[in-house]
Amino acid sequence: MGATTKAELDPKAEEGRLKTLVSDILDEARKQGADACEVGVSLDAGLSVGVRVGDVETVEFNRDQGFGITVYRGKKKGSASTSDSSLKAIRETVKAACDIAGYASEDPDAGLAEADLMATDLPDLDLYHPWGVEAADAIELALKCEDSGRQFDGKIANSDGANVSTHQGCRVYGNSHGFIGSYVSTRHSLSCVLIGQQGDDMQRDYWYTVARDAVELESAVEVGEKAAQRTVQRLGSQKVSTGQMPVLFSAEVASGLVSHFLSAISGGSLYRQASFLLDHLNKPVFPEWVRIHEQPHLKKALGSASFDNDGLATCAKDFITDGVLVNYLLGTYSARKLGMTSTANAGGVNNLFLDSNAGDQKALLQQMGTGLLVTELMGQGVNTVTGDYSRGAAGFWVENGVIQYPVSEVTIAGNLKEMFMNIVAAGSDVDRRGNVQVGSLLVEGMMVAGD
Repeated sequence: MGATTKAELDPKAEEGRLKTLVSDILDEARKQGADACEVGVSLDAGLSVGVRVGDVETVEFNRDQGFGITVYRGKKKGSASTSDSSLKAIRETVKAACDIAGYASEDPDAGLAEADLMATDLPDLDLYHPWGVEAADAIELALKCEDSGRQFDGKIANSDGANVSTHQGCRVYGNSHGFIGSYVSTRHSLSCVLIGQQGDDMQRDYWYTVARDAVELESAVEVGEKAAQRTVQRLGSQKVSTGQMPVLFSAEVASGLVSHFLSAISGGSLYRQASFLLDHLNKPVFPEWVRIHEQPHLKKALGSASFDNDGLATCAKDFITDGVLVNYLLGTYSARKLGMTSTANAGGVNNLFLDSNAGDQKALLQQMGTGLLVTELMGQGVNTVTGDYSRGAAGFWVENGVIQYPVSEVTIAGNLKEMFMNIVAAGSDVDRRGNVQVGSLLVEGMMVAGD
């Protein structure tokens, strides 16, 4: 490992240098004849360690820097990128972008966002909490995590390993309107994957924790034991009879359903006419009790950002109010293609929530009565053009609100438009580990194919 034992980078110290570099690139683009230019810069450093069955498998350090440069000549666009920040490399990359723009076809919707829409107030969102963990300490933590899982139950037969990672970085975006925005951030995680065996039946499951601040991570013992508990619970899995029934998506997979909704209302899908929610603005898409909204300025949250990829100020907004679709998910370019206004979502959504209307998962099991609890989804059987949905699933069979036995090798199917309208409850057991935060979702009338 040499002399380095931890991820060494001070993004705060680098932030000023990168902002100056972005300004220099914008000046260079102007000198080379570009009518407008925008520059995105990222600088990342991290440490990741992996152990398996008590042995150290990987110790990785990374430090990456990248510049994405886009120039506009009239309505022609050219883009180029480099990882080299030398003056010579910058000049060559700007020239490459300008040359590409010269050959490109005109696009009437190309160009920077309007100057008067640039963000002016960039609040500190408290995203930077360096861990400073040494490689030896990270290894010890990963070993402790895996060992706690392996010792949890005699049915744990093997391990796919435990991992600890810590990353920190700086992002800068600037354009010819004079906007230059930046932020520094950190992200830390701990995960464990275990294998259980009971007779001839073998099952695998996992658990992980992630946070901006390492003090908010679950403990190594908790992560290992949760991974073991989830693995053991899956042993002895059976199939179920084919039929139509309610399905309860556990919180960790329910966010995927909401992500399909986001894909369907994204500007790119809409202007390409590749969405099952075309022309659904101001129409009911969910039951009346459903509200889906984003909160981009939450302190320490994994999805927080004060400006989007076009330099526009992010803001809190609803996408679904009282079940009605009230906003699409638009950046500047897609908004122009649709003859609309950007929602400041170039680059995606920031901290999305589907508000709960019910208790925790145990309460939702009681509400469901008899049906399928899904805890894992497999395959890519989702067509966002038609809304058709068909995926492999695993989970638990439930009767009278009580889990009876684990289930595997089943397929659940439906149409997303109907599935959204058939959501009868959203649980309070919200999974806080991602950008899309939602509790368990109870969906009526899905087709489950088993025996």
